Amino acid sequence: MREMSASGNITLGGQQQQPQKHYGITSSISLAFPREIDHMYTQKLIEAMKPFGVFEDEEELNHRLVVLGKLNSFIKEWIAEISETKNLPPSVVANVGGKIFTFGSYRLGVHTKGADIDALCVAPRHVERTDFFLSFFEKLKQHEEIKDLRAVEDAFVPVIKFKFDRIEIDLLFARLALQSIPDNLDLRGDSHLRNLDIRCIRSLNGCRVTDEILYLVPNKENFRLTLRAVKLWAKRRGIYSNMLGFLGGVSWAMLVARTCQLYPNAVAATLVHKFFLVFSKWEWPNPVLLKQPEESNLNLPVWDPRVNPSDRYHLMPIITPAYPQQNSTYNVSTSTRTIMSEEFKNGLNVTDEILQGKADWSKLFEPPSFFQKYKHYIVLTASASTEENHLEWIGLVESKIRVLVGNLERNEYITLAHVNPQSFPGSKENPNENDFVSMWFIGINFKKVENAESVNIDLTYDIQAFTDTVYRQANNISMLKDGMKIEATHVKKKQLHQYLPPEVLQKKKKSIAEISRTSNGGGSKRVSLDGNPLDSSRDTDSGTPFSSPTPVSKPTKPVTEMDGKITPTKTPAPLFTDGLPAIDDSPEPEQGMSIPVIGSKPVAGPVVKPAQTPAGSTIPTVVGRNVIPRLISPNTNQLPPQPPNGVPNIASNGTAPKRPHSPSLEESPKRLKDAEQLLSPEDSAFKEPFPPAGNEQESGDSPVSESLGGVKPMPIPTIDTSRSQRLPSKELPDASSPLPTSNLRVIKNSIRLTLNR
Repeated sequence: MREMSASGNITLGGQQQQPQKHYGITSSISLAFPREIDHMYTQKLIEAMKPFGVFEDEEELNHRLVVLGKLNSFIKEWIAEISETKNLPPSVVANVGGKIFTFGSYRLGVHTKGADIDALCVAPRHVERTDFFLSFFEKLKQHEEIKDLRAVEDAFVPVIKFKFDRIEIDLLFARLALQSIPDNLDLRGDSHLRNLDIRCIRSLNGCRVTDEILYLVPNKENFRLTLRAVKLWAKRRGIYSNMLGFLGGVSWAMLVARTCQLYPNAVAATLVHKFFLVFSKWEWPNPVLLKQPEESNLNLPVWDPRVNPSDRYHLMPIITPAYPQQNSTYNVSTSTRTIMSEEFKNGLNVTDEILQGKADWSKLFEPPSFFQKYKHYIVLTASASTEENHLEWIGLVESKIRVLVGNLERNEYITLAHVNPQSFPGSKENPNENDFVSMWFIGINFKKVENAESVNIDLTYDIQAFTDTVYRQANNISMLKDGMKIEATHVKKKQLHQYLPPEVLQKKKKSIAEISRTSNGGGSKRVSLDGNPLDSSRDTDSGTPFSSPTPVSKPTKPVTEMDGKITPTKTPAPLFTDGLPAIDDSPEPEQGMSIPVIGSKPVAGPVVKPAQTPAGSTIPTVVGRNVIPRLISPNTNQLPPQPPNGVPNIASNGTAPKRPHSPSLEESPKRLKDAEQLLSPEDSAFKEPFPPAGNEQESGDSPVSESLGGVKPMPIPTIDTSRSQRLPSKELPDASSPLPTSNLRVIKNSIRLTLNR
């Protein structure tokens, strides 16, 4: 018999125990200790995960330790050598130190078989970044156990990638303002960030976030096993990819850590179930916080919707616990949040069945039927003439697919755009085609239109704006080479057999070998040029295990001449409010365990008269001929006037306006030319250069309705003016850059379809 004493101490069998440490920004939901059956379900969970290759044996673990030990010694040796060349006294050189820190899945203890290791080289103040990419790179070249060595110095987080004795390592660099680096150095202190350049801060962030997560969970072993299960589930269900607008490794880790804080004594089987319970009911866009953000006098940019207007429109904020606090999910769009919310609910239903003895854990890890789910798909094809060019090209294209998803979301007839994170190889049977081809598939749900026998929908502008963005950036960073092409086409479900083999289209479980290959990357890793510094996963969890037949109908390459577009704003997130409503945990022998809310709900402002419906919102016979999107000046002085209480004007239905149908190809360049010159995206120190654009879903033929817990979206149809305050980056294209024309064949191709009632 366990009960709570008046003092808050736990009384167990008449003996008083010390109160548990408080975790998180709220009290726990339940302090219940596990029952015998909970341990049994946990053991069954472990057995269900083993065939997927999520656990390494002792020999593989020891091999990693040996490799890291060698690399650490190698780093110290190099730092001592570079110190001598800088004429430091011998006494200083002898104690200069240097250290390797790990982060990401390996540091969290949840890496899978064959996974890479994310590591950070920390050096003293006299060692420059140029030394790391020159002299240390050359020293690695001479090491016989180092293979596949390559440096990516211009990446958002600069990295050297290599294989050390068959283990793939991504090595970052940071120098601290210290004369020497001791072996017992702890990076959690904020003082280490003082006087560092932004690249060093980004590089340190991964280690600091990982260490803070481990510090903030009640039981590390229960956390690790639960995270292994959740990551496997996310990969199997196709929602593990920060790059494509879902969640990456660090975001899943923070969600699991928050669950552990709410149920500090629960074991993994219970925690997996509670994970789905908590986040199927979470009231987004309330942020997920592992601790209250701490103030610092370092003046680094942090996530704070009180200060940064753009932070108010993040759809699914999950805030890193280490300073400078950032939202690790700024890529999430309306569609991806809708898809993940449905998956949380599905996971809750499945785990309910499992804990009731009606199903096995294997049911949780069954893949979705993506190719049976939708009637319409966009097939995106990226091709190149050589393997090296192909790897480089698909890395850029994949990092921009979320731009296409955002464009499609803003189409007034589209309610959901669902990208499958797994890419598929193209055919090599046609000698006239490029040898190296990758394909992505985007499922589309269209809005049901009443009182119309058929509707003509034009997707040309949406897709051409995306291809324009990719070609422009590739040209600006001098990546574009002969043979690099993007092609997109619309297909119906019954036409998918032209692109994919029957075993993919059939609702069939993958073999264990295919699962392992997919979970562990499935091949060479690609570097995203605008990668997320907060996410150590690097989105390497989608493989291409299938071959694809030759497409019957050849998709053509649409390239637009314009890229001027408006980013619809999103729902403001109340600051530091726990988004979980009171959860009825009736089976638990606890009382009064609902979550207290930190902060108050936003007070509704006065009713604002809705804006008049713009002309042209009715459906013409042929969509996309004479309707031009209405552009609002980016001049902040010309924004719509704000009411006295600061609440912007919103439509009566509380939803963001959709972009009207695509402009005609003949009219769009001249009508939107001025707008293009005014849009100049620049990169922030921590923010994604292309913030995800989305809007609340309209009623359609898919389950896309969402509950935001009473917090209504407040759309402001204007250009993101906060970009003018961001730090410039040479990695990102200026929207006014001309399209490359020297080696590109620009095809003006219409992508139109007719929906019958």
